[in-house]
Amino acid sequence: MNNLRIGSRGSQLALWQSNHIAGLLRAAGHTVSLTIIKTTGDRLQEGVTFAQVGSKGMFTKEIEEALAAGEIDLAVHSLKDLPTELPAPFVLAATPPRVDPRDALVSAKFTSLAALPQGATVGTSSLRRQSLLRALRPDIQAVEFRGNVDTRLRKLSEGQVDAILLAAAGLDRLDKAEWVRERFSPEQMCPAAGQGSLAIEARKGDAATAAALAFLDDPATRFATTAERTALAALGGGCQVPIGIHCQAVEGAYEILGAVAEPAGSRLLRARATGTDAIEIGTKVASELLAMGAADLVGNI
Repeated sequence: MNNLRIGSRGSQLALWQSNHIAGLLRAAGHTVSLTIIKTTGDRLQEGVTFAQVGSKGMFTKEIEEALAAGEIDLAVHSLKDLPTELPAPFVLAATPPRVDPRDALVSAKFTSLAALPQGATVGTSSLRRQSLLRALRPDIQAVEFRGNVDTRLRKLSEGQVDAILLAAAGLDRLDKAEWVRERFSPEQMCPAAGQGSLAIEARKGDAATAAALAFLDDPATRFATTAERTALAALGGGCQVPIGIHCQAVEGAYEILGAVAEPAGSRLLRARATGTDAIEIGTKVASELLAMGAADLVGNI
């Protein structure tokens, strides 16, 4: 049994995720405490977009500093917030079973994307979602929409926009899926690499913590997210570039789908690869997208 200290952001979703992992660790016989850490991403002002400030590590930097200093033993993140390469002192110790990776359309008044009127407004802070939305419905106006899940749902209820786009996983975890009208297939709106997955980060070489966390690692999730993050790294993208990558098990192997969009949605490239080696299929799908001109689409972001 270990005394484990978890570092977490203070948002409602981050706390749900950290408490979920804490509960699993306690059930395995460990003592667990939680430390809330405010990150750069949490401090950003409403008027500043993620794309303007750059997103690399903005939800993880301060947590990793506490981890390096020995103030906490592990950190629980949304995997899509983690840079594709972790800083040298850290390791991705566990990837628990993934939940719904899809993007969801949330609306108080309209039943689907097709039901939205011409020129409707849709709120999202993700350049990927904005670009893929424009590819599906060029007439729709994408509106920069910041804040936690509750804030965004409140703004929606006030009629500030006609709909919002959010990760289905967060809505499901917080039991706030009442207004979810549509869950987009990866072919319609390819999710961010790692979406729907949690990441448990620990210090490299901390054998006791690694051993305590080992039971939380799900091999299928580890494979799929490794393939996705490999592809994202090869494409040179972070979470604020219009790149979607999704990998799933299919008939004894895994299939990965990659989508790269021009920010205005006027061009959308897609490629697929299938195989049984995560690094290989991630590299292959990225190579195909680059051969199609993906670098030109994301190079100006």
